[in-house]
This record gives sequence, structure tokens and C-alpha cells, in this order.
Amino acid sequence: MIKYIGNRLAQILILLVIYVAVVFFLLHSMPGGIEAVLATNPNLTPAARESILKAFGLTQPLPVQFVLYLKNIFTFNLGISYSFYPTPVWTIIARRLPRTILLFTTATLIAFFVGFASGKSLAWKRGKTSEYVSTVVGVIAYTVFTPLLIFTLIWFFGSYLGIFPLNQFLNPDLWIRTNLNAQTIFLYLLLTISLIGLAMLASFAIAQKVSHRVKTRKIIFYISTAIAIALAVFWWAVSPVGIYGFDILWHMILPVMAVTIISYAGTMLVMRDSMLETIKEDFITTARAKGLPDKVVRDKHAARTAMLPVITNFVLSMGFVVSGGVITETLFSWPGMGMTLLDSVLAKDYPLASGALIFTGIFVLFAHLVIDIVYAFLDPRIRY
Repeated sequence: MIKYIGNRLAQILILLVIYVAVVFFLLHSMPGGIEAVLATNPNLTPAARESILKAFGLTQPLPVQFVLYLKNIFTFNLGISYSFYPTPVWTIIARRLPRTILLFTTATLIAFFVGFASGKSLAWKRGKTSEYVSTVVGVIAYTVFTPLLIFTLIWFFGSYLGIFPLNQFLNPDLWIRTNLNAQTIFLYLLLTISLIGLAMLASFAIAQKVSHRVKTRKIIFYISTAIAIALAVFWWAVSPVGIYGFDILWHMILPVMAVTIISYAGTMLVMRDSMLETIKEDFITTARAKGLPDKVVRDKHAARTAMLPVITNFVLSMGFVVSGGVITETLFSWPGMGMTLLDSVLAKDYPLASGALIFTGIFVLFAHLVIDIVYAFLDPRIRY
């Protein structure tokens, strides 16, 4: 197993170098060139411009620039942003990343659990009207034009009903009265969600050891999860910073709804198709012939095997979380990684654009490594 993981790490390192090369030459092929961008940037003085050119070897030939660029990447030096000079790229990423992770992780987790459960049930009850209706709705939601869905949600819930805020991630009238940094609240919210997730994992592990009955396990898991969520809500309710946390969550509802609808449809369709293939297998017929209850056959035999493609889809989607939805964040004016990437490309801010792209690539490659390790544990044949 260690040898297998080592081989995969070596392959990922090679892929990372290739990916960095593609990003480097792609950005340098954009019209104008870096020197022209620096010359026309009103935020840079002539001395600052010369300092940037020398520090990152931008006056050297392109191959030499690439070698220096590769060295800077592997020494975690992403450079200085041209648009936010003299702010380092790492600082901007650290500022924007929690906003994207909170938004898209929440939506992805909701979509995964709901999509997994509904896809499993629909495939098991195949041939019924509910399956056809849900499949058609899922296909429409999965293939819908994303801006159209977002504009519809904004118009209906934000403008017509006036329930949710239209854009941004906070209410300026509320935050102007405090010295709190929104970044701190985002980190507190991420910590809260992480603790709830750990509590759910712990309750699941305890339920597996306490009882062999599926119903009892579910009761223990659901009660423990409800207690963890209730404690988190109570802490935020009595905390002096609670009102600011709830303000951010209130602004998150529409973006989370948009991302969840699309992600849920994909997860549900993949799980449904995988289940339809699995229930045709001989071991499912054998399990039924033994007289096992339908729920046991569905959950312990069919769903456990059918979930492998869904796990792959889920882990890969978590890897792409750090890039954010460029369309979603832009239309909702949510200043995360997706909006940062778009703005940096439009402003020809090469260090910030390449930093955001490389940061995303690293996470996606890491997600592939996680998938490989999980598959190796689930199927020992993959190790050989």
C-alpha cells in the first residue's frame, strides 16, 4: 500500500509540473504581455515596476522565466498582485478562500446526502411515476443554463417575494457599527461546520459499535447530529458575534440554493444509474433469495456497491470547491475565489490569476489522490 501511494504521489508531482507549465504559457500567450500591463498599471510607481521585473526575472528570456516561475511555485512564492499592489497573492487567496469553501462546501454536502438518498430510493422503486418525474426534473436541473437559474432565484426570492438579500455576503448597515473583521466570522463558521462534521462521524462510528440493527443505528446517528446542530445554534445565538454569523448565513441562502440544485441533480442521476446497474447483479438476487428485508438488501448490499461512482463525483467536486463557481460568485457578488479568478484575468493580473489556478489544480490533484487511496482500500485489486 505504501508503495502504491508513493507511485501515485510521483505521478501527481509530474502532473503538477505539467499543469504549472500549461498555466504559465497560457497566461503569457495573452495579448499585451506582462511588461505592457505593468507599464499601464496606475497603482505601480516606476521603482515598483522595476523591482517586480527584477524580482521575478521578467526581463529574462521566456525559458528562464519559466524555470524561475517553477522555482517560486515550489517555494510557495506566488508573487505580488498587480491589482492590489503591494499585497502578496497568498494574502488575497487566504482572504477569499474561506468565503468560497463555506459557500460551496455547504451546498456540496447538502446535495450529496440528499442526492444519494433520493437516487437510491428512486432506483429501488423503478418504474413508478415518481421515478420518471424525478428523473426528468433532475435532468432539467442538471442541464439548466446556470445564469438563467440564478436570475430566476434572485428575481423570485429576492425581488418578487423580498425574502432574501439580492447580493453581497453581508449587510453594510449592520457591519458598519462594529470593528469585527468578516474574515474572522467566516473562520468561526468554518470551524463550527467542521466540529459538526466530526460529531457526525463520531456518532456514526459509535452507532456501528453499539448496535447491529439498522434502525437503531439511524436513531443514534440522527439524535447525535440533532444535538450537535442544536448546540452550535445555541452557541451562536448567545455569542456576541452571533448576529454577524447569522447575517452571513442569511446572505448565503440563495447562492447555496443555486449550487445545491445543480449539484443535487448530478449526484441523484449518478446514484440512480449506478443503482439500476447494481441491482441486476447476481449477489443482489442471492441476497433476496436468502429472505433478507428489502431495506437491508438496498442499503447494505446494493447502495454500498453503487456508491463508488458517487464517491468519485463527490471527492472531485470537493476538489473544485476552492475554485468557486465563477458564474455563481459573480452574479451573487460573492467575493470568493471564483470572482477573484475572473477579475484577475480581466485585469491581466498574472500573479493572482496563476496563483488562483495553481491553487485549484493542487486541490484537484489531491482529490484524485484521495480517490485512489479510497478505491485501493475498497478494492485490493487496484493496488496490484
